[in-house]
Amino acid sequence: MALEFPFELDRFQKQAIIHLERGDFVFVAAHTSAGKTAVAEYAIALCRRNMTRALYTSPIKTLSNQKYRDFKATFGEAGLLTGDAQVNPSSTILIMTTEILRSMLYKGADVVRDVEWVIF
Repeated sequence: MALEFPFELDRFQKQAIIHLERGDFVFVAAHTSAGKTAVAEYAIALCRRNMTRALYTSPIKTLSNQKYRDFKATFGEAGLLTGDAQVNPSSTILIMTTEILRSMLYKGADVVRDVEWVIF
């Protein structure tokens, strides 16, 4: 496993991780605090293991800033791109607003090279 958790995973998390390991696309929909972030963290851990990138998007800057702090604490490094901040843009874990990602995709930005997972 790319990442060990200090708790027992729920069935949907285990199933998602099996599909992530296979390289399948995964869509997780669950209520607030159900554990969706654990699946995202596993995808990020896979990227670190495979030496690729993960893009984590959020709809608002406040949430992007929070996830930047969380992932930096969990993984030791992260990058942040919002309309107000640009921190470590070459990081393997890059957190940004969906608006920033959309803009980069339209411009053909290099940031999307070597991306294994995009997390919405």
